[in-house]
Amino acid sequence: MSASLSRPRVGVWLIGARGSVATTVVTGCAAITAGLHPPTGMVTETPAFTGSGLPALSDLVFGGHDTLDCPLPKRAETLTAGGVLPPGVATAVAAELAAADREIRPGGPTPGDTRSEAELITAFADDIRDFAQRHELERTVVVNVASTEPAPAGPGTPLPASTLYALAALRAGCSYVNFTPSEGMHHPVAAVEAERSGLPYAGRDGKTGQTLLRAVLGPMFAQRALNVRAWSGTNLLGGGDGAALADPAAAAAKNAGKERVLADTLGTVPEGEVHIDDVPALGDWKTAWDHIAFDGFLGTRMILQTIWQGCDSALAAPLVLDLARLTARAHEAGLTGPLSELGFYFKDPVGEGPASLGEQYEGLVGLGVRLRPVGGDPDALRAAAAGECGGHREPGEKAAAQGAGLLGGAQETAAVGAATWGEAHVGGAGRREPNEEYVAQDAGPREPNEECAAQDAGPREPAVGERS
Repeated sequence: MSASLSRPRVGVWLIGARGSVATTVVTGCAAITAGLHPPTGMVTETPAFTGSGLPALSDLVFGGHDTLDCPLPKRAETLTAGGVLPPGVATAVAAELAAADREIRPGGPTPGDTRSEAELITAFADDIRDFAQRHELERTVVVNVASTEPAPAGPGTPLPASTLYALAALRAGCSYVNFTPSEGMHHPVAAVEAERSGLPYAGRDGKTGQTLLRAVLGPMFAQRALNVRAWSGTNLLGGGDGAALADPAAAAAKNAGKERVLADTLGTVPEGEVHIDDVPALGDWKTAWDHIAFDGFLGTRMILQTIWQGCDSALAAPLVLDLARLTARAHEAGLTGPLSELGFYFKDPVGEGPASLGEQYEGLVGLGVRLRPVGGDPDALRAAAAGECGGHREPGEKAAAQGAGLLGGAQETAAVGAATWGEAHVGGAGRREPNEEYVAQDAGPREPNEECAAQDAGPREPAVGERS
């Protein structure tokens, strides 16, 4: 039996593919596959997801879009010098980095780009389709890890770049993950197309540090009946995301997710704000400080302060790998629409679900149970569904859904019980193609450019691929 039958490969198409997060994702995946490092931080590598039929890390193929031209091996050298990547790892996986870099295509729109929005969407979708066909991929997940965009100004304004990429993912028949607070699939135009497509999607804004703590501490205060009077925070960060978030409009989009967590877990929004300061000297590292004022028994006033210091790319990369694997498997299993069970990973999750991290984790584990194939051996099921040795399945086929007996969402829900939040809708025997009659406007936003090497002297323009 050929390897291509028993172990079909899955594409991971990264928007912002030459940024810090994307580079860490590709480097980390290769290092774990080679046995150089353990999969620390990857929830999908824990026993709860054994048998869920997730694609193996060794079966992921990387490509993407970016407006930068800095090669991934060079970016990895910069991250190594900054302490983000361990010494020697980038050199050890240089071949894998170079292979991924060859699959990166020019993004947009860039200054002077005269293409209409419709033309950009078509070009991006063609890039993704070509990638999937050349590598004979079973399916591809598009993941946005680009810099944070300002919130759209209002109706009639050009579609943001993140939404152009989201529409291209749908056009190419791909599932989609928005790891950023940018509009992406949340834009009304994209939301309509997503519903028509019947494709699964997840987002938005990865929960990696300060908000992760808030999702734990908020329920603690509520469950202990402690009245939170004020909750203020400060973020100090550098890199491309620090520069991007120096824009008040971009910072407002970022802070909206942080505030939602408090509102959902506490039942009210306490006094206080979150301030984000760009400190270029910090590079890819960030410090998040929270000051929480609360009342105890008999109105005794107390204070809790937390300090989170971490490397944003190293925090984000394992989550991106988790999301790519889970979303690809959900697509294979026939799940459609917003994957609310993936709210565990996001500040502002799609669909309906709890805000408490503990409850979100239970929902995620429940999804893992629902994704388990009948018979328990996904490789054997895939091989059986493929029919004959040497056969090839076109991208987007649900090979195991027919004959192999993948459990449908309704059957699985009974097995999971109350552990799963949200409702996943299972598609019919055939997948509906995305609507290709999208009529776009001519004007397009422009993404900032960035030099390959980081500038130490002061603030710089944010890179499309670089985010916190």
